[in-house]
Amino acid sequence: MEPSSGTGPEKRPTVDLVKDRNGTDQILLQNPRGASVKISLHGGQVLSWKTDKGDELLFNSTKANLKPPHPVRGGIPICFPQFGTRGSLEQHGFARNKMWLVENNPPALPSFDSTGKAYVDLVLKSSDEDTMRIWPYSFEFHLRVSLALDGNLTLISRVRNINSKPFSFSIAYHTYFSISDISEVRLEGLETLDYLDNMHDRERFTEQGDALTFESEIDRVYLNSKDVVAIFDHERKRTFLIKKEGLPDVVVWNPWEKKARALTDLGDDEYRHMLCVDGAAIEKPITLKPGEEWTGKLHLSLVLST
Repeated sequence: MEPSSGTGPEKRPTVDLVKDRNGTDQILLQNPRGASVKISLHGGQVLSWKTDKGDELLFNSTKANLKPPHPVRGGIPICFPQFGTRGSLEQHGFARNKMWLVENNPPALPSFDSTGKAYVDLVLKSSDEDTMRIWPYSFEFHLRVSLALDGNLTLISRVRNINSKPFSFSIAYHTYFSISDISEVRLEGLETLDYLDNMHDRERFTEQGDALTFESEIDRVYLNSKDVVAIFDHERKRTFLIKKEGLPDVVVWNPWEKKARALTDLGDDEYRHMLCVDGAAIEKPITLKPGEEWTGKLHLSLVLST
């Protein structure tokens, strides 16, 4: 965690510890141009990603329950070590419901260039009895959240097995993007891929050759996708670029009207202004032998069109 420093003629990136109205610790990252990212220590969850003009890029439900241990509807919850109900754990695993710690002396990350970046390191360890009881493996999950000078947001995850026995896990960055209207966006980069349709008992289908547009509920896991996918928002004249490493799958989800009305932490019409597109590793869980480490990276950027 870089010290906060915003004084002097030359603005520098800042990292500050703040609290929400429930007293939960949050980290506020700001770059010299005024863009910002807010991360809650509850779940290690990115809750806000704003441009230097103050535009919020992540969707957060107005009905979200922000009081731990409830998961927050919006932002970027981390689904670990399970996605959905594909296993014996609670839906989407326990990481999003645990309190993470700020890590002042994280393991070295040699490939990381800190120039002009505001960043923080968080860690989740299998140290409490509740976690060990439901998932009896010793692990360390190191998360670096970084905001670059150009406003790009990067999440780097490192999961290490510190146990004497191997374990397997799935992971997804369940990213809620803020959009103008679900009927006005298209998603490119998933053409001709196989996908598992969660609305049809995870049956496998093949996507057609066109960009994805949305007219009804969607809940799919696209397999072995290319490393870049893009959300084009025609009305707002902006494009989200989603780049990923170590995350072969992409989840696409929108509950649509009927299911949205059944979700108590989502407004009836809010589904129109959100689209979840996740970098993920789901179909083939990651297995770590004792001492092994896995690294995954999600890089989000915004491109404005005239």
